[in-house]
This record gives sequence, C-alpha cells and structure tokens, in this order.
Amino acid sequence: MTASTPTKETDFRSKLVNRILSVRPLADFAKNRARHMMITRAEKLGVPWRKTVAELQQRNWQPDLEKITNSNLKYPDYYTTSFHAYDEGNLGWEPALEVECASKAVHSTLFGEPTIEGDRLLRESYHNILKAQLPEAPETIVDIGCGAGLSTEALQELFPDAQVTGVDLSPYFLAVASYRTAQAEKQLTWLHAAGEATTLPDNSVDLVSCSLVFHELPQSAAIAIFREAKRILKPGGHFAMMDMNPQAEVYRTMKPYILTLLKSTEPYLDQYFALDVGTELVKAGFNAPYLEENTARHRTVIAQVKG
Repeated sequence: MTASTPTKETDFRSKLVNRILSVRPLADFAKNRARHMMITRAEKLGVPWRKTVAELQQRNWQPDLEKITNSNLKYPDYYTTSFHAYDEGNLGWEPALEVECASKAVHSTLFGEPTIEGDRLLRESYHNILKAQLPEAPETIVDIGCGAGLSTEALQELFPDAQVTGVDLSPYFLAVASYRTAQAEKQLTWLHAAGEATTLPDNSVDLVSCSLVFHELPQSAAIAIFREAKRILKPGGHFAMMDMNPQAEVYRTMKPYILTLLKSTEPYLDQYFALDVGTELVKAGFNAPYLEENTARHRTVIAQVKG
C-alpha cells in the first residue's frame, strides 16, 4: 500500500458520500449546511462576518477588476465549477469578499480550543518548516493560487527583502488582494494567470509556494503545476506546498456526515487524496521531497530542483 492508497473502509465511506452528493437536492442541502456552520462559527469567535462583508460590498470594485483582469485568459474547465458552497466557485465577489473571514472560521479549531488565531498559526507552522529547510532566504517568490493574497502577504512578512508575486485564476480574488495590499502600503505583484501556465520566464524564481491549493485541483492540473514550477524555478530552486494531509487520522476516521459536508464544498478531494505527490514531483524534475506534518490535519512538502 502506498502513502496515497485509501483503506477499504475509507474508500467505502468516500463512495457512499459521492452517491449522496450525486443527488442534487442533497448536495445543495449539504453545501448550504456547511456554509451556515462556517458563518456561525466565525461570529461565535468574534469575527464579524456579515458586517465585514457588508462594508466591503459598499465599495465600487469594478475598476479594480478591470485593472487586474487578463482578458485573453481562458479558464480551464475544472475551475468553472462550484467551490466552497459558492455556485460560481471562485469567479465572483461573494467568495472573494468572504475569504478572510472564512479562513479564520475554517482553521479556528486546528490548535485545540477554537481561536481566531488559528489561520495565522497554520501559516506560521508552514513557514517555520519552510525557513528551517531552505538553505538561504529566497530573493524571488511566486505564490501560486494566492487567492486574496493572505498567503502572499504572509510570505513577504517572512522574507521581507524578497520580490513576491501572487498568481491566481480569479480576478475577483486578485482585485481584493490588490486592494488589501494598497491599504496596508505593501509592495506585491499580482498576476491573473493559471498556475499551470504562469507566463513567467524560465529559470527566474527562487521559491514557488502553494498554500492550501492542491486539494482544489484535479490531478491533471496538479501535475501540470509541478511541471510549471520546475520550468520557472532557477537551478537549485525550491517548490513548497502546504495542504491537507491525506494520511491524517482525522480524515481516515471522519464521520460520514462531516465527510459529506466537506466533500460537498471540495469537488476534487478524492483526486487530491489519491495523488502521489512525491512520485509526481520527481517525474517533474525535482529531488525526492521532504515531508513534515505541520498540524494534525496538514502537511508541508518541499522539493528542490534536480541538479
């Protein structure tokens, strides 16, 4: 059995949940239930979800959207589907304006008692491993799947002298990212592009980082991103990813009801859990990766370009 091979029990539960979610009314109920639980949890923690989003909605975002959008970009089919209980997936204002509140809610229970600091602590746990494993501070960093820039900002704080570029397929999220960094007077670059086709030059980057991205991808896109990372990295450069750990006990023993809610918002979760990350990175041109758990649910994977 390889690290990515599901147990018979896990496979049975997954197939059962998939059958439930194949019934549209049940899938819609699960998505709505998952969203309601997330908002309720956030507000119990003191995150003013509804108030924050209402204030952001008052702003005229159209100029930001037009400025950041690459009109020549063709969205891959896998991206134009429902994500995270949003019918429009990541291609809309609602998910983009809610993402910071959602991150605080989703990660609030990672470190014991629920806390508003869970998301920050999660990113910190990743960065602690990253800093320990990199031989020197990178000068150029690309954050693939940057969303609204939460991970990109954190990388710049970790490596303040680096030139950091955030890449994402959603112009809505990038518009929010650009606004956030302008408000904070931070110097970051945003690029509307697919992670598997960034348009960045060959051998131009010291570090490619992906935070909480790969569980949202089909295997074909994940493998393409590994190859794209290899292309844009300098000789000896590093690829790093932090995401859900398929081998974590919490996922292997998750109750079917909770698994149903989770999978209702994550259409490619089965593919991610079955992906042999180490093998595919080596095939893409990296050395065998270093893997380390950074929470009870997450792992960090770091690989250096061969040669």
